[in-house]
Amino acid sequence: MQNASNSAPNNSIVQPAGFYIIALSSMPYNNIYVMFITVLYVTTVICNVFLITIIYYDHRLHVPKFMAVGNLALVDLILSTSLVPGMIKIYLFLDNFVPFKLCLVQMYTYYTFISLESLSICILSYDRFIAICLPLRQESINTNTRMAYIIGAIWFVCLTCILCSIFSIPTLSFCGSLKVNSYFCDYTPVLRLACSDTMHQWNFATALTILFTVAPMIWIFLTYLGILIAVFKMKNNQSRYKALATCTEHLILVAIFFIPIFIIFNLGFSGIIINPNVRTVCLSLSSLITPCVNPIVYSLKTKEIRSRIYSLLTRRLSVYPLKNSH
Repeated sequence: MQNASNSAPNNSIVQPAGFYIIALSSMPYNNIYVMFITVLYVTTVICNVFLITIIYYDHRLHVPKFMAVGNLALVDLILSTSLVPGMIKIYLFLDNFVPFKLCLVQMYTYYTFISLESLSICILSYDRFIAICLPLRQESINTNTRMAYIIGAIWFVCLTCILCSIFSIPTLSFCGSLKVNSYFCDYTPVLRLACSDTMHQWNFATALTILFTVAPMIWIFLTYLGILIAVFKMKNNQSRYKALATCTEHLILVAIFFIPIFIIFNLGFSGIIINPNVRTVCLSLSSLITPCVNPIVYSLKTKEIRSRIYSLLTRRLSVYPLKNSH
């Protein structure tokens, strides 16, 4: 498509055939990075499918906490799949062109599930808050039905809010460059290429950023503030340690997911120019490492899942015993 003037006529929309994703191809040592994210993706798929399977088939794990963990594992699986196959395709086939409609699908899928990731981590902090601060009322407050409603509500909010945002892209004209300076069909870089008035889209994107990034961080901070107050009211150190130990796996996920995003966005708001390659690596890893670490952390740190894995392995060995070597 040939470049046109910087502003499109008011009575027509200039819609391109697609966009060119350039951040990955221009990154130094991109072959090493693509190999790394491929290993990360394979590990993510195997571990999350394994975790979902264990939770689904073991009725003892059909409790609110593991409903939230299973939901997070499903979100992780789809989030990684929305990014990595496309990045591998760009590197292997040297084809960085993404058709316009496929670009919108990838954009919608990524932002829906990155938003769900954020809110799913919030649900786990809610679960920890109820378990530690209101232990006597936990079973009456945090029921399976209530957890199912909460999970259903965040899926509805994310699916509808992101859909409204993405639906505005086809109403814009793109009459200049079609090179997207990101590692996928990213909303903000695509918006910068538009030659129409994008004030409405920027305002809506800002509101969604506050809803799905800032608000969850505030929620997590407040829940852990309540947890710390409850812990310090406990009479002995052993009870305090036991209560805080149940939060370890969740705090690891919070740190891995939110810290890179928090740093990058704060540097951007401060007017500090960040190397595009550094930004690409930081934001892509914050979206890809969390889905990989989540099932590993919950499998190793959670007693119920560890015991389930152990029982599966021992049952397998009892059915198919190892042959003694002669």
